[in-house]
Amino acid sequence: MIAIALIDEDGSRFPNLALMKLSAWHKGAGDRVEWHDPQKHYDRVYISKIFTESPAYPDPIHADEIVRGGTGYGLKNTLPAEAEHICPDYALYPQYQEAYGYLTRGCPRKCPFCIVSEKEGAVSRHAADLDEFYRGQGVIKLLDPNLLACRDRERALGQLAASGARVDFTQGLDVRLCGDVMPLLNSIKVKMLHLAWDNPREDLTGHFQFCAEHSAEKNPRNRRAYVLVNYWSTHAEDLWRIETLLHLGFDPYVMLYDKHRFVDARGRWLPSAQSQHTEEALRHFKLCQHMQRWCNNKAVFRSVGFEEYLRGKRKLVLPASGCM
Repeated sequence: MIAIALIDEDGSRFPNLALMKLSAWHKGAGDRVEWHDPQKHYDRVYISKIFTESPAYPDPIHADEIVRGGTGYGLKNTLPAEAEHICPDYALYPQYQEAYGYLTRGCPRKCPFCIVSEKEGAVSRHAADLDEFYRGQGVIKLLDPNLLACRDRERALGQLAASGARVDFTQGLDVRLCGDVMPLLNSIKVKMLHLAWDNPREDLTGHFQFCAEHSAEKNPRNRRAYVLVNYWSTHAEDLWRIETLLHLGFDPYVMLYDKHRFVDARGRWLPSAQSQHTEEALRHFKLCQHMQRWCNNKAVFRSVGFEEYLRGKRKLVLPASGCM
């Protein structure tokens, strides 16, 4: 038996699936596993980080071996084969009662802002069956990047439907691929239907219209559509997508690209922002930030338009003035 400690550098905002699998693997081997205690010495410490912007673990680590992994440390590190296909240790995060896992991996879209194709491959492929990580929980949080692009998608959707659980497609479904499998999607109890409209130069109006008309989920608040801003779109293109989605019966949700390179966790300018970005980029980001705050605060979004919202704000000020 060896002593194992785990560190989730992203915090507990969302369960770390890799750590849960490592915990289950080591416990199955008879090892002692716990969250890291800086006062103790361990045989091995696993540190996992998904987001590059997450701060480094601040406490001292006493261990014979330290293993770092997750996309925050690189795209090529992987779990040991013995741990990859093991049921996660859900006891590690008792505050979360859902099942977490992947049925497919990879995505053929190769979107320039996304790391999935480089990390998991440019083909959506079968990765696991549902019984690998599902143990009868009422909700399944599915992490697949593009399940509908997989040739085995009907098999995966059938397993989700048969579970009887409510399914949250957390990473979104490809709205361009919903048409052929809409009957299967409608047989699944959907907790939240996540879709996305990332590229403003690709008119997805018809696809969203089809989904709105044929989806069994009719509550717009349960039909969320991610809208990427601050990457390759103008503010007019951002507003057009938001307003079109709202009109079609979807709940637009703004995703602000590269936010951590401009502001801190509280939305305040980073000290380095002015030296790293042009004035045009700073002004564009600030307007995108206001758009995100307006759109994602649904009480505000449903009561005022964006122009009216902006009129209630202070003049857009760059970081040199020390003011937001």
